[in-house]
Amino acid sequence: MARNLSDCSGVTRRNFVQAGLLGVGGLGLADLMKLKAEASISAKQQDTNVILFWLSGGPGHMETWDPKPDAPADYRGPFQSIATSLSDVRFGELMPEQAKLAEHLAVLRTVNHGSGDHTKGNHWMLTGFEGPAFNAPDNRVQRRPSMGSAASFLRGANQAGMPPYVGVPHLKGGTDNLFHYSSYIGGGSNPFIVNSDPNTSNFSVQNLTLTKGLSFDRLQNRRQLLGSLDTLPHAHEKMILDVDEHQQKAFELLNSKGVRSAFDISAEPDALRDSYGRHTFGQSALLARRLIEHGVTFVTVNCVPWDHHGSAGRYKTEEGARKLIPPLDAAIAGLIRDLMDRGLYEKTLVVAMGEFGRTPRMNIHGGRDHWGRTFSVLMGCGGMKMGQVIGRSSRYGETVVERPISPQDVAATIYRHLGIDPQKVMLQDRLDRPLPLLDDGEAVSELFA
Repeated sequence: MARNLSDCSGVTRRNFVQAGLLGVGGLGLADLMKLKAEASISAKQQDTNVILFWLSGGPGHMETWDPKPDAPADYRGPFQSIATSLSDVRFGELMPEQAKLAEHLAVLRTVNHGSGDHTKGNHWMLTGFEGPAFNAPDNRVQRRPSMGSAASFLRGANQAGMPPYVGVPHLKGGTDNLFHYSSYIGGGSNPFIVNSDPNTSNFSVQNLTLTKGLSFDRLQNRRQLLGSLDTLPHAHEKMILDVDEHQQKAFELLNSKGVRSAFDISAEPDALRDSYGRHTFGQSALLARRLIEHGVTFVTVNCVPWDHHGSAGRYKTEEGARKLIPPLDAAIAGLIRDLMDRGLYEKTLVVAMGEFGRTPRMNIHGGRDHWGRTFSVLMGCGGMKMGQVIGRSSRYGETVVERPISPQDVAATIYRHLGIDPQKVMLQDRLDRPLPLLDDGEAVSELFA
C-alpha cells in the first residue's frame, strides 16, 4: 500500500492502525490518499491512456527519427534516409511505415540528460529522475516511482476490474532494464507482467490461472492469513503491505472474466494481426491496444535489446538495426492505424523511447556507443498537435542546437496527457519525506498548442 500524500496533515498508516480505523469497514489509508490525489487530476482526462514502447539499450537517432543524410559516412552510417509525409522531414530508411504516418506523429529530437550510463539513463527516462551510477553498490535500487506505477496509483484503471498498469511481454532483458516499478508508493502500483510472448501459438497469461491443486478457497485462506500478519512490528509493515496489496489485486484479476477476455489476442482477425507484424513487437503492440480498449491505463511494450556497440559479440549497428527497426516500425504503424480506425487515438498517447541515443560517429567495430547529449523520442496522439518535429540537433547529430528537452519534460508531457499535474502531487518516501512526483519538468508546450 502506498504512503500518504503530503497534504494529509501528517497522518500515517500507523496512526490509523492505532485509532482502529483500518480493517473491515474502516477507511484505509490508500482510500484517503486517492481522495487527496483527485484534486491533482483533470476530470476530463480521466479516461486517457498511454502505450510506451520501451527500447532498452538506446536506439540510434541516425537510424531512426533524426538521420543526417549529408553527414560523412562514418556519422551517417550504413543506411539512407527517406522522405516522410511531412515536407522536409526525413526518417531512417528502415522506417517506411512511420514515414507514411508522419503527419500523425511528433518527434522530439533534442531530448538529453548528458549521461551515457545505462543505469542512470533507464532510471531517468522511466521515472524522470537521475538514477544510480552503474558501479554504485545499490545500483539496482529504484529511487522514484516509474511513470506507469504513478499512473496506476494516481489514476487506477479506466475500467473497474482491470489492472491499471501492464508490462508485455515481460519487463526484463535489454541493459539495466530495472526501473519499471513502484518504489515507495507501494506494491499495489507495480505492473501486472504478462510473462508470455503474444506471438507464440500457445500464448497464455501465466498469472491469470491458478497453480495446479490450488483452489479459490485455499487462495482465500492464504489471503486471510496474510492479513493477520498486519500486527507485525512497524519495521516489517511496509513489506507486508506491499505483498498484501499486490496479492489483493492478483486475486481480483483471477476472478475476472473481463480480464481474461482482454488478454485473448486470438480473438483478433488474422488480417489485423498481420498488419502489426507476426513478431513479438507487433503482437505485443496489438495486445496493448486490446488492453487499453478494455480499460488498462498504462501499458509498457518492452522491446529489447538496442545496445549495439559492434564489439565483444554484440550486434553492429547495421545488423542490430536490421533486426529490430523493421518490426518496431510495423508495430508502431500498425498500432497507430488501428487506434485511428477504432476512434481510440484521441485518448491514447503512444511513446517510443530508450534511455539515451547512440554516438553520432560510428566506432571502429561498426557500432555506436552510448550518447545522452541529444536523442529522439517519438510521440503520437490524436488529442495533441501532431505532424511536427520539435527541437534541432547539430549538423552531425552531436548536440542540441534548438529546444533542449529534459527527461522530466518528457515525463511531464505524459502526465499532462493523463490529467496529472506532477508538481502538485506530493508523495512521501520511505523516510516520510514529502517529494513531488516531478520537481522541475514542463510538458512540451508545442504538443498542446
